[in-house]
Amino acid sequence: MRLVVAKCQVDYAGRLTAHLPLATRVIMVKADGSVLVHADGGSYKPLNWMSPPCTLRESVGDDGVVEWTVAATKSDDTLRIRLEEVIHDSDHELGIDPGLQKDGVEKHLQELLAEHTTTLGPGMSLVRREYMTAIGPVDLLCKDAGGSVAVEIKRRGEIDGVEQLTRYLELMNRDPKLRPVRGVFAAQEIKPQARVLAQDRGIECVVVNYDELRGIEDPSLRLF
Repeated sequence: MRLVVAKCQVDYAGRLTAHLPLATRVIMVKADGSVLVHADGGSYKPLNWMSPPCTLRESVGDDGVVEWTVAATKSDDTLRIRLEEVIHDSDHELGIDPGLQKDGVEKHLQELLAEHTTTLGPGMSLVRREYMTAIGPVDLLCKDAGGSVAVEIKRRGEIDGVEQLTRYLELMNRDPKLRPVRGVFAAQEIKPQARVLAQDRGIECVVVNYDELRGIEDPSLRLF
Protein backbone atom coordinates (compact mmCIF):
# COMPACT_ATOMS: atom_id res chain seq x y z
CA MET A 1 0.00 0.00 0.00
CA ARG A 2 1.18 3.49 -0.83
CA LEU A 3 0.21 6.33 1.50
CA VAL A 4 0.53 9.93 0.39
CA VAL A 5 -0.33 12.99 2.44
CA ALA A 6 -0.49 16.00 0.17
CA LYS A 7 -2.10 19.32 -0.58
CA CYS A 8 -4.03 18.34 -3.64
CA GLN A 9 -6.85 19.15 -6.01
CA VAL A 10 -9.00 16.27 -7.24
CA ASP A 11 -11.26 16.10 -10.29
CA TYR A 12 -13.40 13.14 -11.33
CA ALA A 13 -14.85 12.89 -14.84
CA GLY A 14 -16.99 10.21 -16.43
CA ARG A 15 -20.52 9.12 -15.57
CA LEU A 16 -20.51 12.14 -13.27
CA THR A 17 -18.17 15.02 -12.55
CA ALA A 18 -16.90 16.03 -9.13
CA HIS A 19 -14.35 18.57 -7.92
CA LEU A 20 -12.39 18.75 -4.67
CA PRO A 21 -10.62 22.12 -4.25
CA LEU A 22 -7.08 22.39 -2.94
CA ALA A 23 -6.71 20.99 0.58
CA THR A 24 -4.55 18.57 2.57
CA ARG A 25 -5.73 14.99 2.17
CA VAL A 26 -4.61 11.37 2.48
CA ILE A 27 -4.35 9.35 -0.72
CA MET A 28 -4.25 5.54 -0.55
CA VAL A 29 -3.10 3.36 -3.44
CA LYS A 30 -3.90 -0.25 -2.62
CA ALA A 31 -2.27 -3.39 -3.96
CA ASP A 32 -5.40 -4.18 -5.98
CA GLY A 33 -4.94 -0.88 -7.86
CA SER A 34 -7.72 1.08 -6.21
CA VAL A 35 -7.07 4.73 -5.37
CA LEU A 36 -8.91 6.45 -2.52
CA VAL A 37 -8.83 10.08 -1.41
CA HIS A 38 -9.60 10.69 2.28
CA ALA A 39 -10.08 13.77 4.44
CA ASP A 40 -9.48 14.00 8.19
CA GLY A 41 -13.15 13.46 8.91
CA GLY A 42 -16.24 11.92 7.38
CA SER A 43 -15.71 8.54 9.04
CA TYR A 44 -14.42 5.69 6.83
CA LYS A 45 -15.84 6.82 3.48
CA PRO A 46 -13.41 8.37 0.97
CA LEU A 47 -14.20 11.72 -0.62
CA ASN A 48 -13.52 10.22 -4.02
CA TRP A 49 -12.02 7.03 -5.39
CA MET A 50 -11.40 4.82 -8.40
CA SER A 51 -12.09 1.12 -8.14
CA PRO A 52 -10.04 -1.54 -9.94
CA PRO A 53 -9.36 -2.44 -12.64
CA CYS A 54 -7.67 0.87 -13.35
CA THR A 55 -4.26 2.31 -14.19
CA LEU A 56 -2.31 5.11 -12.51
CA ARG A 57 0.01 7.37 -14.50
CA GLU A 58 2.21 10.07 -12.96
CA SER A 59 3.28 13.11 -14.92
CA VAL A 60 4.85 16.51 -14.28
CA GLY A 61 3.24 19.61 -15.77
CA ASP A 62 4.99 22.62 -17.24
CA ASP A 63 4.66 24.31 -13.85
CA GLY A 64 6.53 21.45 -12.16
CA VAL A 65 3.48 20.13 -10.30
CA VAL A 66 3.01 16.35 -10.17
CA GLU A 67 -0.32 15.09 -11.46
CA TRP A 68 -1.80 11.61 -11.18
CA THR A 69 -4.21 10.37 -13.80
CA VAL A 70 -6.14 7.30 -12.70
CA ALA A 71 -8.09 5.78 -15.60
CA ALA A 72 -10.73 3.06 -15.36
CA THR A 73 -10.04 0.08 -17.61
CA LYS A 74 -13.64 -0.68 -18.53
CA SER A 75 -14.97 2.87 -18.91
CA ASP A 76 -13.91 6.42 -19.74
CA ASP A 77 -13.93 7.51 -16.07
CA THR A 78 -10.81 9.33 -14.90
CA LEU A 79 -9.62 10.61 -11.55
CA ARG A 80 -7.06 13.43 -11.77
CA ILE A 81 -5.12 14.36 -8.65
CA ARG A 82 -2.91 17.46 -8.75
CA LEU A 83 -0.31 17.24 -5.98
CA GLU A 84 0.62 20.81 -5.12
CA GLU A 85 2.71 19.82 -2.10
CA VAL A 86 3.65 16.29 -0.98
CA ILE A 87 4.00 16.11 2.81
CA HIS A 88 4.48 12.36 3.14
CA ASP A 89 4.93 9.49 0.69
CA SER A 90 5.59 5.91 1.81
CA ASP A 91 5.05 2.30 0.75
CA HIS A 92 4.02 -0.48 3.11
CA GLU A 93 3.73 -4.24 2.61
CA LEU A 94 0.67 -5.36 4.54
CA GLY A 95 0.65 -9.02 3.52
CA ILE A 96 -2.43 -11.22 3.37
CA ASP A 97 -5.21 -10.11 5.67
CA PRO A 98 -6.91 -12.94 7.63
CA GLY A 99 -10.24 -11.13 7.44
CA LEU A 100 -12.58 -9.73 10.04
CA GLN A 101 -13.63 -12.18 12.73
CA LYS A 102 -16.93 -11.00 14.15
CA ASP A 103 -18.33 -11.85 17.54
CA GLY A 104 -22.01 -12.61 17.36
CA VAL A 105 -22.26 -13.60 13.72
CA GLU A 106 -25.22 -15.62 12.50
CA LYS A 107 -23.48 -18.96 13.03
CA HIS A 108 -22.89 -18.19 16.72
CA LEU A 109 -26.44 -16.91 17.13
CA GLN A 110 -27.74 -20.09 15.55
CA GLU A 111 -25.69 -22.24 17.93
CA LEU A 112 -26.86 -20.30 20.97
CA LEU A 113 -30.52 -20.26 19.96
CA ALA A 114 -30.38 -23.99 19.25
CA GLU A 115 -29.30 -24.43 22.89
CA HIS A 116 -31.87 -21.95 24.22
CA THR A 117 -34.93 -22.45 22.02
CA THR A 118 -37.29 -21.17 24.72
CA THR A 119 -35.83 -17.74 23.99
CA LEU A 120 -37.87 -17.91 20.78
CA GLY A 121 -41.09 -18.79 22.57
CA PRO A 122 -42.48 -20.87 25.45
CA GLY A 123 -42.54 -24.61 24.87
CA MET A 124 -40.23 -24.37 21.87
CA SER A 125 -37.91 -27.33 21.28
CA LEU A 126 -35.30 -28.02 18.62
CA VAL A 127 -35.90 -30.61 15.91
CA ARG A 128 -32.88 -29.92 13.70
CA ARG A 129 -30.36 -27.25 12.80
CA GLU A 130 -29.84 -26.39 9.13
CA TYR A 131 -33.00 -28.15 7.95
CA MET A 132 -32.54 -28.53 4.20
CA THR A 133 -35.18 -27.45 1.71
CA ALA A 134 -35.07 -27.41 -2.09
CA ILE A 135 -33.87 -23.78 -2.03
CA GLY A 136 -31.48 -23.92 0.91
CA PRO A 137 -31.28 -24.66 4.63
CA VAL A 138 -33.57 -23.19 7.26
CA ASP A 139 -31.46 -22.16 10.25
CA LEU A 140 -33.58 -23.98 12.83
CA LEU A 141 -36.54 -26.32 12.59
CA CYS A 142 -38.36 -26.32 15.92
CA LYS A 143 -41.72 -27.39 17.26
CA ASP A 144 -44.13 -26.20 19.90
CA ALA A 145 -47.71 -26.94 20.86
CA GLY A 146 -48.91 -25.42 17.59
CA GLY A 147 -46.75 -27.55 15.30
CA SER A 148 -43.58 -26.97 13.30
CA VAL A 149 -41.67 -23.69 13.45
CA ALA A 150 -39.11 -22.49 10.87
CA VAL A 151 -36.62 -20.03 12.36
CA GLU A 152 -34.50 -17.70 10.24
CA ILE A 153 -31.64 -16.01 12.13
CA LYS A 154 -29.88 -12.79 11.17
CA ARG A 155 -27.59 -10.36 12.95
CA ARG A 156 -29.59 -7.53 11.42
CA GLY A 157 -33.10 -8.30 10.31
CA GLU A 158 -34.00 -6.69 7.00
CA ILE A 159 -36.59 -7.21 4.28
CA ASP A 160 -34.42 -9.71 2.39
CA GLY A 161 -34.42 -12.01 5.41
CA VAL A 162 -38.20 -11.92 5.65
CA GLU A 163 -38.48 -12.72 1.94
CA GLN A 164 -36.09 -15.63 2.41
CA LEU A 165 -38.12 -17.08 5.28
CA THR A 166 -41.34 -16.60 3.28
CA ARG A 167 -39.96 -18.80 0.50
CA TYR A 168 -38.93 -21.49 3.00
CA LEU A 169 -42.38 -21.48 4.58
CA GLU A 170 -44.11 -21.82 1.23
CA LEU A 171 -42.12 -24.97 0.46
CA MET A 172 -42.29 -26.48 3.93
CA ASN A 173 -46.06 -26.09 4.16
CA ARG A 174 -46.38 -28.35 1.12
CA ASP A 175 -44.92 -31.21 3.16
CA PRO A 176 -47.72 -33.13 4.93
CA LYS A 177 -45.21 -34.35 7.54
CA LEU A 178 -44.39 -30.79 8.59
CA ARG A 179 -47.43 -28.61 8.03
CA PRO A 180 -48.66 -26.44 9.48
CA VAL A 181 -45.34 -24.56 9.65
CA ARG A 182 -45.18 -21.05 11.03
CA GLY A 183 -42.20 -18.71 10.84
CA VAL A 184 -40.07 -16.91 13.39
CA PHE A 185 -37.66 -14.18 12.27
CA ALA A 186 -34.96 -13.77 14.94
CA ALA A 187 -32.26 -11.09 14.95
CA GLN A 188 -30.28 -8.81 17.22
CA GLU A 189 -31.93 -5.87 15.48
CA ILE A 190 -34.98 -5.85 13.19
CA LYS A 191 -35.60 -2.95 10.84
CA PRO A 192 -39.09 -1.38 11.00
CA GLN A 193 -39.81 -2.19 7.34
CA ALA A 194 -38.85 -5.83 7.89
CA ARG A 195 -41.08 -6.03 10.95
CA VAL A 196 -44.07 -4.64 9.05
CA LEU A 197 -43.55 -7.12 6.18
CA ALA A 198 -43.13 -10.03 8.59
CA GLN A 199 -46.33 -9.19 10.46
CA ASP A 200 -48.20 -8.87 7.16
CA ARG A 201 -47.11 -12.42 6.29
CA GLY A 202 -47.90 -13.89 9.68
CA ILE A 203 -44.26 -14.24 10.69
CA GLU A 204 -43.33 -13.58 14.31
CA CYS A 205 -40.37 -11.31 15.03
CA VAL A 206 -38.07 -11.98 17.98
CA VAL A 207 -35.25 -9.64 18.98
CA VAL A 208 -32.51 -11.64 20.71
CA ASN A 209 -29.86 -10.37 23.10
CA TYR A 210 -26.56 -11.98 22.22
CA ASP A 211 -24.92 -11.20 25.57
CA GLU A 212 -27.83 -12.70 27.49
CA LEU A 213 -27.62 -15.85 25.43
CA ARG A 214 -23.94 -16.16 26.21
CA GLY A 215 -24.71 -15.61 29.88
CA ILE A 216 -22.25 -12.72 30.19
CA GLU A 217 -24.53 -9.73 30.46
CA ASP A 218 -23.83 -7.74 33.61
CA PRO A 219 -27.17 -6.80 35.28
CA SER A 220 -25.46 -3.87 37.01
CA LEU A 221 -25.06 -2.17 33.62
CA ARG A 222 -28.82 -1.99 33.01
CA LEU A 223 -30.62 1.32 33.38
CA PHE A 224 -33.98 -0.31 34.09
